[in-house]
Amino acid sequence: MFEITMLGTSAAVPTPHRNLSSIAVRKDGDVYLLDCGEGTQRQMMKYGVSYMKVKAIFISHLHLDHWLGMLGLIETMNLNGRQEQLTVYAPAGLSDFAGKRQFVKFVELKEGALADFGEFSVSAFATKHSPHSFGFSFQEKERRRFYEEKAHAAGVRGQLFSKIMKEGELKIGGKKVLLKNITYLQPGKKLVYTSDTAPCAAVAKAAKGADLLIHEATFTDEHEAEAKEANHSTAAQAAQTAKKAGAKKLLLTHISGRYRDAAPLAEEAKKHFANVSVAEDGMKLEI
Repeated sequence: MFEITMLGTSAAVPTPHRNLSSIAVRKDGDVYLLDCGEGTQRQMMKYGVSYMKVKAIFISHLHLDHWLGMLGLIETMNLNGRQEQLTVYAPAGLSDFAGKRQFVKFVELKEGALADFGEFSVSAFATKHSPHSFGFSFQEKERRRFYEEKAHAAGVRGQLFSKIMKEGELKIGGKKVLLKNITYLQPGKKLVYTSDTAPCAAVAKAAKGADLLIHEATFTDEHEAEAKEANHSTAAQAAQTAKKAGAKKLLLTHISGRYRDAAPLAEEAKKHFANVSVAEDGMKLEI
């Protein structure tokens, strides 16, 4: 399960109601940040996300509204005696601006697999916004689960569950019990995030079957020409991408400050994809 907190949901500039782009993903006590706009560390304090538990930061591209908050966050960690390694996955060049702290490791973003964190892995895919702009896919690994009725009927009880999981088979009551006959593989959850991007096939491909697609929706169709010029998406275009991907849920973010009421964005998107919401700062959800 991934626990998600929307720390900042505004586009380009903050508003009184929306901070700049950042999302906290929690898994087994660790925190992973998707972008880190100005003011992110204060948003973390406000919404109960520990900055000292951040294990990695993923920066989608080098526009300031997506990474400037990382500088202050790293300095706060340093002032609090951070020793544990913090890995920053970012396009080439960001490390030149970030100063030198021994606990920070920069990894240059490239398409494909990025990191394996044990129970899940993260990969990157190219988006259509600026040179070297990316989205990210978090994929849980499959888990083997027991068919309880079959397991009990076969005599599996108590510590035998862990024993057969480890050994693959057991002899119970004179009969051989095979793990594969009393278990199944449960697919892992899939979270996909794309920040700034014009509609592109790469996003739909990366988000195929996603449990949650977090997609920018800077404009409504009324400003489609402006969206196209700036390589952004409208709410309708984000919804069409979610539909093509076969995603289960769509969450719209990176909302232009002109939309104090985000209802028009949701209404527009729902014409193309039913299960859609517009993100607000502080929103929490689980998949």
